[in-house]
Amino acid sequence: QVQVVESGGGLVQAGGSLRLSCTIAGLTLINYNEGWFRQATGKEREGVSCISWNGGFTYYSGSVKGRFTISRDNVKNTLYLQMNSLKPEDTAMYYCAARIWCGTTAQDLPGSAYWGQGTQVTVSS
Repeated sequence: QVQVVESGGGLVQAGGSLRLSCTIAGLTLINYNEGWFRQATGKEREGVSCISWNGGFTYYSGSVKGRFTISRDNVKNTLYLQMNSLKPEDTAMYYCAARIWCGTTAQDLPGSAYWGQGTQVTVSS
């Protein structure tokens, strides 16, 4: 059984940093694409960043490019999202997902992807 657990969210002032972690049990990360999504209140879910199965390709949405960095530790089977220069508009629930599409965007693959329960990120102005 695959379990996806995010951590690292919290309250931070604008300009601050957070590092999200996502531990995935029951699945070997190196075999699949993984990514981070977020959903703000009243808005649709957005693909923030993703990394290809071999780590050779990464995608970032325009709103986070240059500020966020995705990485993966294959030994620990953990996915990370380093978030710097945070803005109030980054406030959202952040979700980790494995077995997704990672290309010109990060997209869910219904029936294939595994999702965590999310971790809340709140950026105060």
